[in-house]
Amino acid sequence: MEITEVRVFLTSQEGPTKAFASVTFDDSFVVKDMRVVDGKKGLFISMPSRKDKNGEFRDVCHPINNDTRNLIHDAIINKYNEEIA
Repeated sequence: MEITEVRVFLTSQEGPTKAFASVTFDDSFVVKDMRVVDGKKGLFISMPSRKDKNGEFRDVCHPINNDTRNLIHDAIINKYNEEIA
């Protein structure tokens, strides 16, 4: 699996969410509404989520292993850093 495109959309609002991102895999599948969040330990990527009937947020999709999580994280953070530079 290869990331073929990363788009980052900076937010102008105050708060921990710094940007939204979409990632395209193999020019054939896209995941939208990932967030770049400034947390206590630095920037991290939040997967798209929705609120369940108990009011808790659950990821709509997420990586199955750390290698894939790191691949997505690094691609988005690198693009985010390009956008803010």
